[in-house]
Amino acid sequence: MIPEHIRKEVERLRKEISYHDYRYYVLNDPVISDYEYDMLVKKLKELEEKYPELITPDSPTRRIGDAITGEFPTVEHTIPMLSLDNTYSEEEVREFDRKVKRLLETDEEIEYAVELKIDGVAVSLEYRDGKFYRGSTRGNGHIGDEITNNLRAIKTVPLRLLTEEEEFMNIEVRGEVYMPRKAFEELNKEREKRGEPLFANPRNAAAGTLKNLDPKVVAERKLDIFIHTIPEPPHGLRTHASSIEKMREIGFKVTPFLRVVKGIDAVFPIIEEWNEKRKELDFDIDGMVIKVNDFTLQRNLGETEKAPRWAIAYKFPAEQAVTKLVKIELSVGRTGVVTPVAILEPVFISGTTVSRATLHNEDEIRRKDIRVGDYVVVEKGGEIIPKVVKVVKDRRTGKEKEFVFPDTCPVCGAKLVREEGEAAWRCINVACPAQIKGRILHYGSRNAMNIEGLGDVLVDMLVERGLVKDYGDLYYLKKEDISSLERMGEKSAENLLQEIEASKQRELERLIFGLGIRHIGIHAARILANRYHSIDRLKEASFEELAGIKGIGPISARSIKQFFEQEGNLRVLEKLRKAGVRMEEEVLEEGEKPLQGKKFVFTGALETMTRDEAQREVIRLGGEVSSSVSKKTDFVVVGKDPGSKYKKAISLGVKTITEEEFLRMIGRK
Repeated sequence: MIPEHIRKEVERLRKEISYHDYRYYVLNDPVISDYEYDMLVKKLKELEEKYPELITPDSPTRRIGDAITGEFPTVEHTIPMLSLDNTYSEEEVREFDRKVKRLLETDEEIEYAVELKIDGVAVSLEYRDGKFYRGSTRGNGHIGDEITNNLRAIKTVPLRLLTEEEEFMNIEVRGEVYMPRKAFEELNKEREKRGEPLFANPRNAAAGTLKNLDPKVVAERKLDIFIHTIPEPPHGLRTHASSIEKMREIGFKVTPFLRVVKGIDAVFPIIEEWNEKRKELDFDIDGMVIKVNDFTLQRNLGETEKAPRWAIAYKFPAEQAVTKLVKIELSVGRTGVVTPVAILEPVFISGTTVSRATLHNEDEIRRKDIRVGDYVVVEKGGEIIPKVVKVVKDRRTGKEKEFVFPDTCPVCGAKLVREEGEAAWRCINVACPAQIKGRILHYGSRNAMNIEGLGDVLVDMLVERGLVKDYGDLYYLKKEDISSLERMGEKSAENLLQEIEASKQRELERLIFGLGIRHIGIHAARILANRYHSIDRLKEASFEELAGIKGIGPISARSIKQFFEQEGNLRVLEKLRKAGVRMEEEVLEEGEKPLQGKKFVFTGALETMTRDEAQREVIRLGGEVSSSVSKKTDFVVVGKDPGSKYKKAISLGVKTITEEEFLRMIGRK
């Protein structure tokens, strides 16, 4: 029998880790250090190992890497892009060595390759006939964003390999895209001049740049890349070290330091050496990677669902300093999260001057008993976001003041909401000035109302000129408003207005997703659109009814109810209605759902529609869409260049159909 407090702790950890995944991977705006995040994951892993009955498919410990943006086509990785297990402990590195020997059933010292852990963005480069064919992000480890054009803009990505050896002409390599420190400093100076938010660190700047839809921006920001892996090394390569040398020879910029040593004892002097030398580099590293050098041994060791058993990352400890907390300010992020920020007497840590540090949330302030006027220990964890670690209570004078968290938004005055089981207070007013740019960009994004041309720069200008105060105002823009903006002109203004006008007739699910209701992604929006068929009916649905819908549940139901209870949100909805935005859709008559109860999986590129459109059709006609193939799958729709799902369908005996057969099923042929 599992104690109830253990169940609650596991659920709390999953929620907290998922929230920090969202901040880090989706928003590029982390609020905790790498070390804190790793400790949360470690604690969850330990509990799941002790109580395996609590392991679920949606646990963060089952997932790998970044989120998929939805802005790019997706690529299915033939070989999953796994992450590495990591540690901050010498003893855990030694335990890794003992485990390797145990699995290989040997007492001999293992040969390890030790290299720098580049603090960048993991990518895959594919070559066909010696030419750069396709590039993608790691994504969730199995599916990533296809960012070929952005990677072409990086000058150190070879467009043609310097070899004619057959075994290297069709090859995949993997590496880390990073932003050099000098380029990062120049970029932030430019953003500061333009009044734009600064990137927290080079890694976030690199990630944000790769998500940009304009390759020219990528070229301007001077990204670079180090290649470190061939996932399927040709037979002639026997070791990791020899593969690095070969990649250098055929044109790649490879990992800049690699040393091969015999035995784990020889690894630690290298770690100590680079912990000191890392400040001299022009790029960020956050640790060292230790790999079994021999490819045959790597294959024998294999991997877990998330990480290879033949490698581990040792992460460097964070630096700390003591300074005075002068005051506490509240920052409202673009998703509405209200974060308390410590304003500090400036102090030098990890090569930079720190004058602000995150306090995370109200509970952290109370738990650490942080008061205005305290002397505090500040840490720049993982070289990223400074945070207050603890209070130096011995230095208190009695004049320090406790901080009282407000119940209204410091920017717009709307009532703040704190969901059960969450630490964060948030403002859910879609017209809140602190959130307006992010809300409008989300509303106009491809999976939402798909307003082409409504990008970051234009939204910044529209908001700063006071032309829009929420996404409802988009529909009241005039040609002269837009054409007067920098780099716009009459033709650009006409094109944008045509896009805005066309968006009025988008599908209901796109509108629901575009509203920005917390926890409501595109899949949940589809479910709601197919269930209620109108915004008004969705607004009137009870909490109990919403919570009982498969794929929605109580957390999302609470968010929906809170959204429609905000007066500001209702005013924006009324703007949309008066502008002529379609707020309802046709209801299919009973018996018009030919795919009822059928489960579909898609693999490969479709020619007549996007995968997203095809999935919407399946759901509209009563079917169900899954991202993985199992014996319960009814049909696998096979497009051009199918991935591993096609092979799995064949092996399981699941029926595969062509795009043409699928179109006949849904009545398009």
